Amino acid sequence: MTRNSSMELQTHGARKYPASALLQSSAGLGWSTLSAELRSHGISETPVVLPLHMELTLAVCGNDDGLVSRTGAGQRQQTIPTTGTIWMTPIAVGDNEISISAALPKMLHLYLPTALFGRLSDDFNLPGAPAHSIRYAAGIRDEMIGQIGLSVLSEMKNETAVGRMYVETASLMLAARLLQKYSDSGSCRPIGAASQSSCQVRLRRVLDYIATHIADEIALSDLAEVAGLSPFYFTRMFTRAVGVSPHRYVSRLRLENAMTEIAAGKLPLVQIALNARFSSQASFTRAFRRATGKTPGEYRRCRRS
Repeated sequence: MTRNSSMELQTHGARKYPASALLQSSAGLGWSTLSAELRSHGISETPVVLPLHMELTLAVCGNDDGLVSRTGAGQRQQTIPTTGTIWMTPIAVGDNEISISAALPKMLHLYLPTALFGRLSDDFNLPGAPAHSIRYAAGIRDEMIGQIGLSVLSEMKNETAVGRMYVETASLMLAARLLQKYSDSGSCRPIGAASQSSCQVRLRRVLDYIATHIADEIALSDLAEVAGLSPFYFTRMFTRAVGVSPHRYVSRLRLENAMTEIAAGKLPLVQIALNARFSSQASFTRAFRRATGKTPGEYRRCRRS
C-alpha cells in the first residue's frame, strides 16, 4: 500500500466522525493492510466523506435504545445499534447522511484498502474491480466478522510479538469473507490450490525460513512468497498442515526462544523483548505474563531457584 493510501486510512475517521471521541487507534503500530479505530459516538450527524476504502463498523458496546439512520447507494437504512451489529460502507459509496440518536459507547471502525481486495482476485477468479462489488449494508450479524474485529481490537490494545503478521492475516480473512458473502457479484468460491505433495515441500521451506529469520520482522507476505502461494492460500495450507495459524506458530516459537534466553540469564530483559520483536519491555512483559502466568523477572527468578 502506498504512503498516501496509508495516511488516508488513518485520517479518514477523524474527518468523517469529528464529533466522536477516539478511544484507541492502530496509528503507529505499523499495520499496512488495515487501519482500526475504537470510537465513542454521542448524539450527532456526520459530514459527507467519500471513502477510498472499505469501512466495517462493529458495535463493541452498543445501545439498545438508540437508532442509527444513514443514506447511501440510493438506500435509507435505520438500525438499532445493539452490541455485535455490523455496518458496511463500500469503497467510493459515501454515506450521504448518518444520524445517531443515542450515545454509542464503543464502536470499532475497520478500514480495508482497495489493494487488499485486489490480492484476492486470482484466488477467487474475480473479474473487474472486486473492491467495488461489496454491498452497502446495515444491521448485519456475522459471527466471523465479529470475532475477527474483536481480535484486531485486542491486538490494538495489547501488542504481541506477531501483531503485524496477525493483522495482515485478519485483513485477508475479512476481505475474503466480504467477497464470499456480501458481494453483488454473487457468492464467490476459492479456486483449486496446490497438491498435497507440493504443500509438504512448500511447508518445509517456510518452516526453515521462519527458524532462520525468527529474530527479524516476518510478514505473512514474506512466508507466502517463500511458499510460492498467495497469502490467502498460504494461510489455509499452513493452518491445515501445522494445526495453528502462521502468526500463532511464530508467536509460540518467539515465546519459547524468549523463555530460553530468560532462563540463561545472559541478556537483559529489554534486549530479550527486542529480540522477540516487541516495541517495548512493558509490552513484552504483559504478553509474557498472559502466556505464562509470570512476568519475565519472576520467570527468571524461578529458573534460578
